[in-house]
Amino acid sequence: MLSEQCYKKIDRELAKYPADQRQSAVMAALAHAQVELGWLSPETMQEVADYIGMPAIAVQEVATFYNMYNLKPVGKHKITVCTNLPCALSGGERAGDYLKEKLGIDYRETTADGMFTLLEGECMGACGDAPVMLVNNHRMCSHMSREKIDAMLEELKK
Repeated sequence: MLSEQCYKKIDRELAKYPADQRQSAVMAALAHAQVELGWLSPETMQEVADYIGMPAIAVQEVATFYNMYNLKPVGKHKITVCTNLPCALSGGERAGDYLKEKLGIDYRETTADGMFTLLEGECMGACGDAPVMLVNNHRMCSHMSREKIDAMLEELKK
């Protein structure tokens, strides 16, 4: 299921730890698998568990604990809006509502064309930059006005 390139990336992560601590690379291994496949199916988690040499349930525990792992298919672009209290009070709720309106979906939904999934997120550690969004778990967007949201969506559509 995972490509040779993905296994090479996982091997680089495994090399950072002693042989008897391979499980320490599980978060990075899951992240690499998710980048390649878009989400973590039970079969993918089993494959990662087998490769690392740890129980599948332990891999699943990690994947279900952290919200950056997708446990079901998501759109090409996953937009997570911080709606914790500081961000909510500083425009996070309005930004989320604007995105819902623009995309025609609610939180935890994906657009019909499969381009966007919209999620509510926990604190992203940038309260002073609210409203804050995270795109595909890798790109932090700050001070997201309607104009900046429109520009971000146009850029992601390309």
